[in-house]
Amino acid sequence: MALKNFAFKILNRDNFARNGLIETHRGNIQTPTFMPVGTQATVKACTIDDIKKTGSEIILSNTYHLMIRPGVERIQNAGGLHQFMNCDLPILTDSGGFQVMSLSKLNKIDREKGAIFNSHVDGKKFYLSPEQSIQIQLGLNSDIVMIMDECPKNTNDFEIIRKSMELSLYWAERSKKEFGKNPHKGLFGIIQGGLFKELRLKSLHELMKLDFDGYALGGLAVGESQKEMFQVLDDLKENLPYEKPHYLMGVGTPSDILGAVKRGIDMFDCVLPTRSGRTGLAFTWDGRINIKNNKYQNDNSPLDPKCDNLNLNRYSKNYLNHLFNTNEILGSMLLTLHNINFYQELMAAIRKNINNGSFNEFHDKYIDKL
Repeated sequence: MALKNFAFKILNRDNFARNGLIETHRGNIQTPTFMPVGTQATVKACTIDDIKKTGSEIILSNTYHLMIRPGVERIQNAGGLHQFMNCDLPILTDSGGFQVMSLSKLNKIDREKGAIFNSHVDGKKFYLSPEQSIQIQLGLNSDIVMIMDECPKNTNDFEIIRKSMELSLYWAERSKKEFGKNPHKGLFGIIQGGLFKELRLKSLHELMKLDFDGYALGGLAVGESQKEMFQVLDDLKENLPYEKPHYLMGVGTPSDILGAVKRGIDMFDCVLPTRSGRTGLAFTWDGRINIKNNKYQNDNSPLDPKCDNLNLNRYSKNYLNHLFNTNEILGSMLLTLHNINFYQELMAAIRKNINNGSFNEFHDKYIDKL
């Protein structure tokens, strides 16, 4: 049977908010979509079966972490990333640029060689060029591949951001050439330019000349305010190619997602629901709950009465509070699953309201509550 080509189509719009469908040979992805983060070939504290039960249709994994541990050859010997982690969902792999910036204590950026850095695990030196990043992702057999870019630290220095954006464009050309023709996979370009409209638009227009399968916004969620992030999206929303998916990388809170969907974004990923779940913070339709708070010690009500999936409401706040205050692993597992499920309930509600033409009302109801 011939493999289905990667494709994207818009089904409905409500102003700039879009409901669409990404088609892959591993399955279709309804958009707007949220991708749980499986950085090291696992969504922490969850099984793939449970992830699927939340309605998740795609997950994210990471080139930087997997090249360090366990190494791409070991994963290839297992048959690829899907077989290695027993996952039949589509997988998007990040190229590793952000992790080089944020995790490596010693790194150097070379225009031709790429990123030269020391592992945050054992200090071993690694080289990651745009070509190598693409080769690794193809070796992992991911379904959506990200170009190699440089993700600079948050700064208001125009010249630093300009040079970084120009370098990312150069690496984008090399990434596109190395990727070649892979119609069954998607290759996404990454728009850089910091908080500068001029640079963001230049980055976008140059990337569009290369005709990527999707366009991501990088260099956000690195310390800027939500207002600043939304301004970047406002600057770009009328210029992003209509017929391609738009991906806001590493974002974010439920209110971040609502505001970004309003500005034309289709895809999201963030460690927030899983990381928060492991530390006792739950997302609910009535706002956030710190389950470790003493006030929940005698509260036998469920975490979120509006949640009706996976029998998560069998566990009371009282019991969850006990699990966290005794450092029991089950507490992290239950809250992580709850948070991923909440994010997927949020995405389903967003898609429903876009289809119904009521997204603005939904947005206004929850933007300051979640």
